[in-house]
Amino acid sequence: MSTAFYFTLAGLAFGLVFHVANWVTFTYVLHNDRIELRRALVGRSVKSIPRDRIRGVDISASLPHRLLGLAIVHIDAGADGGEGELNAVSRHEAERLRRVLLTRDLPAPPQRVLGRMRRRWYVYAPLSGAYLLTPFALAGSLLGTVYNLGDDLGLITRERVANVGHDVVGLPTALVLALIIVMLVAMPVMSVIVFTLFNWDFTVRERDGSIVAERGLVTRRSVSLERRRLRGVELTDNPFERMAGVTRLGALITGLGDAAHRGRLLPAAPRPAAESLASRVVGAIPGPLKPHPEAARSRRVIRAVAPPAGVAVLAVLAGQPWVAYVCGALAVLAVPLGLDRYRQLGHATDGERLSVRSGALRRRQVVVEHSAIVGWRIRRTLFQRRLGLATLFAAVGAGEGGYSATDMSEPDAIALAAAITPAWLTPFLEPPKQERT
Repeated sequence: MSTAFYFTLAGLAFGLVFHVANWVTFTYVLHNDRIELRRALVGRSVKSIPRDRIRGVDISASLPHRLLGLAIVHIDAGADGGEGELNAVSRHEAERLRRVLLTRDLPAPPQRVLGRMRRRWYVYAPLSGAYLLTPFALAGSLLGTVYNLGDDLGLITRERVANVGHDVVGLPTALVLALIIVMLVAMPVMSVIVFTLFNWDFTVRERDGSIVAERGLVTRRSVSLERRRLRGVELTDNPFERMAGVTRLGALITGLGDAAHRGRLLPAAPRPAAESLASRVVGAIPGPLKPHPEAARSRRVIRAVAPPAGVAVLAVLAGQPWVAYVCGALAVLAVPLGLDRYRQLGHATDGERLSVRSGALRRRQVVVEHSAIVGWRIRRTLFQRRLGLATLFAAVGAGEGGYSATDMSEPDAIALAAAITPAWLTPFLEPPKQERT
């Protein structure tokens, strides 16, 4: 055997010894006000995480962990408190830590199931688009690993790679077309398989004052979201999902890291089921949404058509007719896109929650509690002022930090903000009192 093979074995052995030594020298101590994570492999370090800063405690278990009855506990304390991880603790201890770290000495409501993903919903995976590309990512990662291993063992040479390239180029056209068709058929099938592995038995529960989302077949993951930090929900979809009546549901939590994945409440579900779960989590969704004025329609269309039309004009001036033709076609296709963007605009409030919706290729409807709004910003560009429009931005200490109701009429924007927080805006809307002479 080659020297590279022995070096590979030595590296694997060293990695195994290092991980075992790291696990043996890691300890943690749970105090009344904090948890301390201590490491003493090379240098001694102590990390202290205040318990009142903890946003969530997630539990995950890969297949080897599950076979050994172990789990990984991930502690999220936000940007100011940092993060911590306890690897390879018993499953019972992991559940105990989550319960203890998230308990605030308040009576916890009984555990109940809020929602569960049905198996027939797994076929919605190809609609999202992201899972369609997963097979290519897995194939690229596998080929890269095989290539690197073969290169280390001396099994891959330039001559062999060149021979494989010549063989691929020399394949019959019919065979190439057949391979392309097989790949196109395999893409949605593989996306459903990958989606199932990640989201198997997706269940949302209310437990110990938290919303707990559990999912996964090979690696089982459990994410806890404190109810007291819950500020709202977000429903997102794309045109293909809208045609099928499917949407995705996420939670808006203050101080939550990696909210796109950790805040997920339903990866893909019929819209009635997602709205039903949202009502159990945050309350009824306000509706129906109030459409925005017709002046917003022309603005949405112009904003969609202007970029490709501008490039087409520049291409004509530069003497590039084919670029101008392509951009002109894109400008024509952008007209229905702009109209759809206008149709998706809307807002509503029921006295407790605010709902705003916008977007076409990625439509997003956000529902936030009035108590979560910490400020307002009304923006009017030059073109909006000419049309009597304004964009109302509600600052929220969760999710992306705030959400916009785009191209509302200016009176509606002011009235909506004043209706939700009258104490903030009323003094600025009242006419000045005339002084007596």
